[in-house]
Amino acid sequence: MGRADERSSRIEPVPGEPAAVVRAGGERVLCVADYHAGLEAALRWEGVSLPSQARERREHLLGIVGSRAVERVVFLGDLAHAIGDSRGPERDELEALFAALADRVAVTVVKGNHDGEIESVTGGTNGEIAVTPTGGIRVGDVGFAHGHTWPARRVLEADVLCVGHEHPAVRLEDDVGGTRAERVWLRGPLDPAPFAEHYDEKLDVTGELVVFPAFNDLSGGTWVNVEHQAFLAPFLPDGLADGEAYLLDGTRLGAYRQV
Repeated sequence: MGRADERSSRIEPVPGEPAAVVRAGGERVLCVADYHAGLEAALRWEGVSLPSQARERREHLLGIVGSRAVERVVFLGDLAHAIGDSRGPERDELEALFAALADRVAVTVVKGNHDGEIESVTGGTNGEIAVTPTGGIRVGDVGFAHGHTWPARRVLEADVLCVGHEHPAVRLEDDVGGTRAERVWLRGPLDPAPFAEHYDEKLDVTGELVVFPAFNDLSGGTWVNVEHQAFLAPFLPDGLADGEAYLLDGTRLGAYRQV
């Protein structure tokens, strides 16, 4: 197995799901991005009335955890939805989620831009929930960061870097001109140029970048195959110049800009 194949094998997307099993630091880790607990409550403030899907989200995740024999769950940022302190239905959802996971797996929350005060919820878990800085964390040869800011150097220089934040999706057209959006994975070699420019120094950036789809299918996304679509992460699209898109069922779509 070549080095590129070995890197790719560390990240095994769960077929049909916005989740992957990651081999990191000797552990089997289930990794998901952009859970956005409490999103429905926030949408109601904007005039969009949707029933809470908190229980369905939790059971969905627990079902994947139970089917994959993992030892840890890593939330790749934006576990919460409110920018500040989680309150009301969002806090209730997070507390129920943590309680359900506590007897099953260890939990790490990689802090995203929506997780500013996530410690106000995890503080009552007796240290069972680890929260990382916004620059991310490196576990063995795998780096985890949310993606709303530049990953820390050590995280960036891992063999594989997993990020969220972007909510990548593609717009697909049918034969009669109809369109639909599908969540996708983005994967490809990291381009070191934007990172070297940002840090103003040469970096050992030779790994693979994996951009996770959003776990929460109500959270919208970046249509990566639409011309002039603005990306959210400061290092995209330049940091993934030759990336490819994959549907949740594993279908390879090819170069994401040409889908």
